[in-house]
Amino acid sequence: MKKRLAIILGIRPDVIRASLVLNQIRALNEFDVKFIWSGQHYSDNLKDVFFRELEVAPPDIELGARGTTDAEVVASVISRLYPVLDDLRPEAAVFLGDTNTVMGCLAAAQLNIPIVHIEGCMRSYDWRMPEEKYRGTIDHLADVIYTYFPEYYDQGVAEGLNPRSIVVVQNLIVDVLNKYYYDRKKYYDALASDQFFHERKIERDQYYLMTCHRRENVESREPLAAILELLRHTDRTVYFTASYRTQGNLNRFGLKLPPNVVMVDPIGYMEMLVLMTNARGVVTDSGTVVEETAVLQVPSLQMRKATERPQVYDCGSSVKFDPDKPARYAADKVWHKLESLHGRAWEHRLGDGKASGRIVADLVQRLRTDGFRVHKPEHYHLPIARSYREDGLDGSSSPKQTEAA
Repeated sequence: MKKRLAIILGIRPDVIRASLVLNQIRALNEFDVKFIWSGQHYSDNLKDVFFRELEVAPPDIELGARGTTDAEVVASVISRLYPVLDDLRPEAAVFLGDTNTVMGCLAAAQLNIPIVHIEGCMRSYDWRMPEEKYRGTIDHLADVIYTYFPEYYDQGVAEGLNPRSIVVVQNLIVDVLNKYYYDRKKYYDALASDQFFHERKIERDQYYLMTCHRRENVESREPLAAILELLRHTDRTVYFTASYRTQGNLNRFGLKLPPNVVMVDPIGYMEMLVLMTNARGVVTDSGTVVEETAVLQVPSLQMRKATERPQVYDCGSSVKFDPDKPARYAADKVWHKLESLHGRAWEHRLGDGKASGRIVADLVQRLRTDGFRVHKPEHYHLPIARSYREDGLDGSSSPKQTEAA
């Protein structure tokens, strides 16, 4: 009987980052790999278009998890995933990132199924973010953690995570862009026709591309209003691919877009890459997008109080704006810094393009050797003898004497 692996994803950035890992390990006939989709993203332009464009075969199982709040979505993921994992009984359950979907790890933990976390040990230390809480939860439950950089490894160890559970692999986004952009650059150059930009009412190299979706930015009126006020201070067109949550909150708060902003629904990956690589820069609160822009040599403006990806500041590809402290970040200065990055080049140092291969090789080795489970007593890196001590009531000594021995 083939060893079985379950891979559970739920949003479009998951598909992007995991695409090569999924395709490579599913191609191995040695194992029975089950791709499970939580349903957190379910519309075509947030889900199916990414499967098509990244050449990822559709999920084997769709949970259809839904909810209007984070609590409802998480509860739905856990309750729907539990019976699936109970039936499959995989060698391990693999999760990626820091979304509501990764809280399905609780179902795996309840079933004593080993947990694998891709993109672990990343921390923004901004406790308002649900993502920050999710990262810590799954990392402390995980048997195996694939992290990107030594500094993330150090963060995890400082929190008390077992060093033997953490594997440094570098950043998956480099691999993905090598495969789906740089290896196909002529195709993207052809897509970037004059008609492409004319249809979108933008001019090549003269617009800013924008995304905005984080709860701390869009669920309260003040930060969202501060972001719109920032946009009023550039004369360039801002092409805003807005999440449905963001669009709904703009209406709910009665906020009007500045006249230089063109707002559209979410788009597919290919279109996003064309827009990104031909933009003056990208305005975003997305962790994936700021990494993509760093690799693609496109300046970015990161709308975050704190980031789990400080490497984009290290390489000089990104400008910071904190929507909670707009007075501290003068709009004219922010735009001036972003404009000054146009035409510059930098060394991103996010990876060598081999991270996906490292993960697949490690997964395969663990599948072949039953090497996932690392929560047995002999695996702990801390002294645990007292938890397994005997009661000392054999008559030869008192409990106090045994304890002190």
